[in-house]
Amino acid sequence: MSITREAITRAAHRIAPNVRRTPVVDVMVDGVALPVTLKLELLQHSGSFKARGAFNTLVNATVGAGGVATASGGNHGAAVAYASRELGHKARIFVPEISSPAKVARIASYGAEVVQKGANYNEALGFCEAHVAETGAVGVHAYDAVPTLEGQGTLARELEDQAPGLDTLLVAVGGGGLIGGIAAWYQSSVKIIGVEPATCNTLHAALAAGERVPVKPSGLAADSLGASTVGKIMYDIAKDHVAQVALVSDDDIRDAQRKLWRDMQLVTEPGGAAAFAALLSGAYTPEKDERVGVVICGANTSMDVFGKLFT
Repeated sequence: MSITREAITRAAHRIAPNVRRTPVVDVMVDGVALPVTLKLELLQHSGSFKARGAFNTLVNATVGAGGVATASGGNHGAAVAYASRELGHKARIFVPEISSPAKVARIASYGAEVVQKGANYNEALGFCEAHVAETGAVGVHAYDAVPTLEGQGTLARELEDQAPGLDTLLVAVGGGGLIGGIAAWYQSSVKIIGVEPATCNTLHAALAAGERVPVKPSGLAADSLGASTVGKIMYDIAKDHVAQVALVSDDDIRDAQRKLWRDMQLVTEPGGAAAFAALLSGAYTPEKDERVGVVICGANTSMDVFGKLFT
């Protein structure tokens, strides 16, 4: 099932009244000759890029008495809760037990009902699917649905206008909705590099195996990048349009969070800093004339947790 540039353009017009055009900023990074362009999607409504896919799914949806439902590690749930509130729908969000308290609190702050059960995302998804079948709620998949990918692809359309000279773009990968939408937009005109924690290496494992394979996600960023398998739709895109996947450690991610705070006063969650970690750690090393962009994709962490990075 293809995701086309035309469909992404339609999605961009559809959600324009509901999402922010997030800024870009150029920074110097040690060991990288040219300025690196950061796409500050952590400034999006609900604290991550996920609002794009949520609004694209819901803005024209017919929502009945069952309301809206989704399963999420946290960021997608916050986005669906936010979009539902803005569009006047009730929402029930299923999150696993590993979801961070900060993300659960953010979901609840938008007025959604939070159901926290299941050891991981897949178990939470099972509870959500049962609820949708019982109530007729409109389900919003976090990463493996066409409207979700088309919505996330609007980030790339926006970035192409803001930074037309990019050669390479680094993107964090969980279930793959973001990188799938981005790769569908660029169609290999920009080299797309996925970045995953070594302990959540879903796309890396799938591309190595030649098929989607399950992994057991763990580690610092598992609450946002902890899908057990990448989505089918994005995998079909990634096979053609993702050049490689770089793996980073939890320590690399912490270093990236610290760097983004010290240099730019940006509070990022682990998953939000993962793509930047690939540059800092050398997991991805650009050529001297290569123009690199990085998506800084999420900010949903608590200040208590974030502060421990500096103690």
